[in-house]
Amino acid sequence: MRTGIGIDTHRLAAGRPLILGGVEIPSELGLAGHSDADVLTHAIVDALLGAVGLGDIGQHFPDTDERWRDADSMDLLRAVLAEVARAGWAVSHVDVTVMLQAPKLAPHRDAIRDSLAAELGSVNVKFTTGERIGFVGREEGAAALAVATLEPI
Repeated sequence: MRTGIGIDTHRLAAGRPLILGGVEIPSELGLAGHSDADVLTHAIVDALLGAVGLGDIGQHFPDTDERWRDADSMDLLRAVLAEVARAGWAVSHVDVTVMLQAPKLAPHRDAIRDSLAAELGSVNVKFTTGERIGFVGREEGAAALAVATLEPI
């Protein structure tokens, strides 16, 4: 068994979609970034890469490369899952927490979990606010933390 940890943050910005786990969430503010800025999926990608020892998301999909501008993070996840499999590993379970003050994400839990489970299999999705503290609490951005557990194929 192997375990990896991933963390990501993105600023909130007007005129951008709020995409989490491949699901667009109705919101006046979205996440800013070179790709679709799906902070949840980015954290999972980093956790998977870390578990296999393949670096990080920035090495594989650098924001200096125009190929990844506005990229669908679920496509990035699929590419990394293929690399994980080529390295001889399979996902056993992924646990992820999204930190976002607003909007409330609980009504979207099933859609997000289903979207991720279609790619990962076993996944648990949790949400928390920033309790009005720090950049998350001030509604300046979002963060996500993921732990991926892999098993040999």
